[in-house]
Amino acid sequence: MDVSANQPNDLTAPAASAGLTRDDLVGLYRVMALGRALDERMWILNRSGRVAFVISGQGHEGAQAGITWALRPGEDWLAPYYRSITAVLRMGMTPREILLGSYARADDPSSGGRQMPNHYGHIGRKILSVSSPVASQVLHAVGIALAAKLRGTGEVVVTSTGEGSSNQGDVHEALNFAAIHHLPFIYVVENNGYAISVPSARELPVDDVASRAVAYGIPGVIVRGTDVLGCYIAAKEAVRRARAGEGPTLIEAKVERLTAHSSDDQQTRYRSEEEIAAHRALDPLPAFRGQLRAAGVLTDAAEAAMTAEIAAEVEDATRFAEAAADPVVEDVARWVFAEDWPGERPPAWGFGTGRD
Repeated sequence: MDVSANQPNDLTAPAASAGLTRDDLVGLYRVMALGRALDERMWILNRSGRVAFVISGQGHEGAQAGITWALRPGEDWLAPYYRSITAVLRMGMTPREILLGSYARADDPSSGGRQMPNHYGHIGRKILSVSSPVASQVLHAVGIALAAKLRGTGEVVVTSTGEGSSNQGDVHEALNFAAIHHLPFIYVVENNGYAISVPSARELPVDDVASRAVAYGIPGVIVRGTDVLGCYIAAKEAVRRARAGEGPTLIEAKVERLTAHSSDDQQTRYRSEEEIAAHRALDPLPAFRGQLRAAGVLTDAAEAAMTAEIAAEVEDATRFAEAAADPVVEDVARWVFAEDWPGERPPAWGFGTGRD
């Protein structure tokens, strides 16, 4: 089912019917714009030799903002993947915390500077740490969803992967188990058409990953990444089902990958300039901005003020992370082995010395 084939020109009426206020619409745009600005800064830092690696979320912002807007930050769980910069910002991570990870600093809340950049995680925000083997977080997320059901907490768990990762066996096991046990779980596939350099036509025997949902007896919904409201509406219904004990939902977001796979990739070796330009024309950020401006929700003055605030926030985060302390060698194996578990627990925020 494609819930966003027809995007509205005037967002105010459908937004109101979906329970969104004008402040919500501006908030959605702001988290998208912040995600893009921070992403662009990480590329500059990488190209200037300040950070080692970037794997971008540019083009995914609309889907991530719309879907996570249906969640309750601090209550619901997110098991992100490496492109989830906008999603983790929505769930409560700050630009400072994200750049601490990029710089591999001691106070990086994701891993204390011991994972690759863009491996997001935050204990205090209920953001599960990313693991490099793709799709492994899907099983972890289902485990959290099972615990939430058994404990009766009302929590919903969302996890994301790309369409390439959706072919992993972990995904089948996770969806099968979640469907059998009617778990409060939402699996989001951010389909940008490429698994590194492999186009989706060579990854999948079907046009839509969402068509696989029928095999698990669960809804499979397709949304467009440029249709932020459509993404929110689909996620809102999936969250309702999850909280009501009706089980999981598979949401496939058709998004654009506006950059190379990572800072170590050269996409012009397998994508033509014409193809890249065509995808850039579907950038969700200017598309949503244009809709907000046409609806009178985003004025010139408000946009100028927001742009200045975001620029200042990104600059502050850069200076903060640049000046932060590196990890110490004594911490290299900390929390790798059992230590004094279960009597000893990881710190609630940060992994560096002096935080616990």
